[in-house]
Amino acid sequence: MRISRRAVLALAAVASFASMAAHAETWPSKPIRLIVPFPPGGGTDLIARELVHKMTSYGYSFIVDNRPGSGGNIGVDAAAKSSPDGYTFVLGQTSNLAINPTLYPKLPYDPIKDLTPVSLVASAPLVIVAGAATPYKSLAEIVSTAKAKPDSINFASSGNGTVSHLAAELFQKEAGIKLTHIPYKGATQGVTDVIGGQVQLYISSIPTLQPHIKSGKMRAIAVTSAKRVPEMPQVPTVAESGYPNFDAVTWFGILGPANLPKDVVAKLNADINKALKDDDLSKKLAAEGATAAGDTPEQFAKLIRDDIARWGNVVKESGAKID
Repeated sequence: MRISRRAVLALAAVASFASMAAHAETWPSKPIRLIVPFPPGGGTDLIARELVHKMTSYGYSFIVDNRPGSGGNIGVDAAAKSSPDGYTFVLGQTSNLAINPTLYPKLPYDPIKDLTPVSLVASAPLVIVAGAATPYKSLAEIVSTAKAKPDSINFASSGNGTVSHLAAELFQKEAGIKLTHIPYKGATQGVTDVIGGQVQLYISSIPTLQPHIKSGKMRAIAVTSAKRVPEMPQVPTVAESGYPNFDAVTWFGILGPANLPKDVVAKLNADINKALKDDDLSKKLAAEGATAAGDTPEQFAKLIRDDIARWGNVVKESGAKID
C-alpha cells in the first residue's frame, strides 16, 4: 500500500507532538545538576541554594555543582558543553555572560549561541561607600573634589573587570571625572584599607559592606540601582543624585546548553517565576542583597544581548584587563 508524502508528514508531526507531550509529562525524572560557577558560600552560591530549596516543593530535585575559576568561565563553559537533555543548567550572572565576552581575549563559549536562557532570577545593586575618615557625604561632594583635583580620590573594587570596577568607570564617564582605581582580589583587604584610611571609596555588594556601614566605619553614599533598596531606604540612588537613568547592577539567571527542548524551557521558566513570587524566597534573597526578578526566556535573552553591548563598551573605553 502506497502512503502519500502528505500522510507521512502528518504522521511525523503527530509522533513529534506525542514525544514532546510525553517528555513534558515525565521531565524531570531524575535530579538536575545546577552548576554554580563560583565557590560555595559566595553570593551566587547562596542565591542558587535558596532557589533550589524552594523548587523542591514543586517536585524538583537538584544537585548544586560548584565549578569556580576564571571569572566564572569554567562553570558556564561546562554547562554550554553539556548534553541538551534538560538535566544540566547554570546560574550565570553579569560578569560571565555580559562582561567576560569582551574582557577575555578568548572565551571558550559564546553566551548567545551556546546557551539557552531560561529565566532571570534576581538582581543585586552595588553601594558606593566612603571611609568614615573622609569628608565625603554625597556624590556631589565627591564629584566636586574630583573635578578640582583629577585622580586625587581613589576607589577600591573586587578586581579588574568586575561589575564593581566597571560600574565606577561608567559613573566616571557620566560625571566627567577621573578617579584612581585600586583593584583587590576579593573584598577583605579592600574593606580593611577603606576602614584604615588608605583608600577613600569602595564600590561593592550591599551584604559585603552593610555591617561596616551600620558600625559607622563606612558612610553609604549611593546605591547603583534604578530604585532605592529596602535594606537601605535612606540611601539615595546614583540617578537621584543627579545622573538620571544610571543603573548598574549584577543580575543572576538560569541557562542551559543550546537546543534545549522547548517544553523543558517553558516548564522550568514557569516554575522559577512561581517560586520567585513566594514571599519567603523573596525575603531570603533580600537578605543576600538581591531582589527577586523573573521574566520570559525571550526577555532574559534580550537582557544578555543588550548588556554584552553595554558593558563591552565600558570595558573597551576603560581599558580594563583581567588580573
